[in-house]
Amino acid sequence: MRISLEQAAGQLSELVRLAEEGEEIVLTENGAPRARLEVVSGFNPDGDARLRLIEEIQERVRRKNLPPGPDAAHSQDFLYDDDGLPA
Repeated sequence: MRISLEQAAGQLSELVRLAEEGEEIVLTENGAPRARLEVVSGFNPDGDARLRLIEEIQERVRRKNLPPGPDAAHSQDFLYDDDGLPA
């Protein structure tokens, strides 16, 4: 498929999807080819790989024995005075 840069700008997500399905996408400017969309080799949005990475990061944090940070309910308390008004 050949498509002008102007047309491609409005449908980039669809063009990427087509490229992932094996369609050759050539971007043109004034009718001349300028670039080609292709799938990045080795890219694998595998959920298991992401989960392993998250677990690895969590394990690294555990090994450092970091003290727990502030909980979300109180993390912005410094912005308010004792009456709950902005400081």
